[in-house]
Amino acid sequence: MRSPIFLLIIGCLFIVNTSFIVPSAGNKYSVMIIKSRHELRLYDSVSGSWLATYPAVFGNNDLGDKMMQGDRKTPEGTFHITYKRIHEKWDRFMAIDYPNKESYEKFNRRKEQGLIPIDAKIGGDIGIHGTWPNEDFAIDQVQNWTEGCISTKNKYVQELFDLLPLGTRVEIRQ
Repeated sequence: MRSPIFLLIIGCLFIVNTSFIVPSAGNKYSVMIIKSRHELRLYDSVSGSWLATYPAVFGNNDLGDKMMQGDRKTPEGTFHITYKRIHEKWDRFMAIDYPNKESYEKFNRRKEQGLIPIDAKIGGDIGIHGTWPNEDFAIDQVQNWTEGCISTKNKYVQELFDLLPLGTRVEIRQ
């Protein structure tokens, strides 16, 4: 029988060395979002092949990188899925870790360069989600309608929601 101190030490080591978000390196899948092509691509890192390409729309029609809160632009960079939930408006929602360290560095550099107001905020709550009920046509018509998120048809976001674990790598590029 183990002593209580030994079990306490083992328990503490377990907690300290445990990540509560699945590391992206261990995930089978990754996502590539190409804004200029209005595509969300699903990649299988084990087989090294593209599994699917889904149509996607974004914030406003200016497909540039997100500069600040309220600009309705979709951020560019490498992110990870941090949580998932059923959404009352957009069917499913998979949040990404925007803003992350890279996002803050770009944001602060742009402030220093005078590209955005000094009192601007970086924003947040960016994710991959579906559309309003019965409005998948917005995807077919390439209507960029979000506040900076990535939107695809509800049937596609349901597939992705069920398939992608927390920690999945999401790369967003122009």
